[in-house]
Amino acid sequence: MEEIKKIYPTRTPVWWARRGLVELNLDELGVTGRLVVIRIWKESRDPKGFGKIFYFFENLMFKLMNGPRELRRNLDDMNSLLWELSDGTRTFEEICVVMDEVFAEHISPVEERTAIALKQFESLGFLLMLNDKFDGSWPNGPGVKDPKNPLPKADEKLGLDVTLYGNENSTWK
Repeated sequence: MEEIKKIYPTRTPVWWARRGLVELNLDELGVTGRLVVIRIWKESRDPKGFGKIFYFFENLMFKLMNGPRELRRNLDDMNSLLWELSDGTRTFEEICVVMDEVFAEHISPVEERTAIALKQFESLGFLLMLNDKFDGSWPNGPGVKDPKNPLPKADEKLGLDVTLYGNENSTWK
């Protein structure tokens, strides 16, 4: 566990937003205490080789089942706070201190549970573990618009807020 304490968890350029009311009031830059929603657009791709067969069947099932092109991941209160804290300016150790202050025994043992959650975000491609503080070389704030794979406008009924707080950035340089 010692090797991860000085790592900087950093969000990748994925579309996300805040929703709902403020659940907690922290004096942390870029942290609102609101719930987080991550949106992913399932776009067609051009597979090669054996992947073409799998892609054909996947596309066929998608059309038969009338599957959605947009996937939404609604995070709970703990993962929402962890997401907001993972902006690349705080170390794993600093994040654990805040998580422990807010959730106390509900997240005990804090280091193990936080590490597991971060690994899950990382395995989904939503987060990177950097050795140095994030230099802002990609957008990691809410409402990121990927020029190569743009998401359609979010349904207003969802009440998603992409307002920037603190040092957040949502545009490519």
